[in-house]
Amino acid sequence: MALTYSTAIANARLDAVESTIGTSAILRIRTGAAPATVATASSGTVLATCTLPSDWMAAASSRSKAKSGTWEDTSADNAGTAGHFEIVASDGTTVGLRGDVTVTSGGGNLTVDNVVFAAGQAFSITSFTLTAAN
Repeated sequence: MALTYSTAIANARLDAVESTIGTSAILRIRTGAAPATVATASSGTVLATCTLPSDWMAAASSRSKAKSGTWEDTSADNAGTAGHFEIVASDGTTVGLRGDVTVTSGGGNLTVDNVVFAAGQAFSITSFTLTAAN
């Protein structure tokens, strides 16, 4: 039998993501595929860097946790096509999670209004949600 969790435990696990990474987390959008694990060194060119809001995720509810506040950058760092993202602690080095980037409705872990970045371009994160299945 597979291990299952109550909704309360699933929500607590999701909330632990934000509390473990901490406030003033940093989002980096990078080119290429994400490394295999968060312990693997970062790869790809950094296209954009955003300091996330202090409370960057809403409280988990019904096994889901969505971004909170505005996630945007008024000036992208470099030109290229977004492939993956990483969210790191305020120290700028401790990676908490990684995933893929797609356009809105593209099915990625994190969605943006346009995956092709130009240096200096403004962009916004349209969707980011964590879920916990049983």
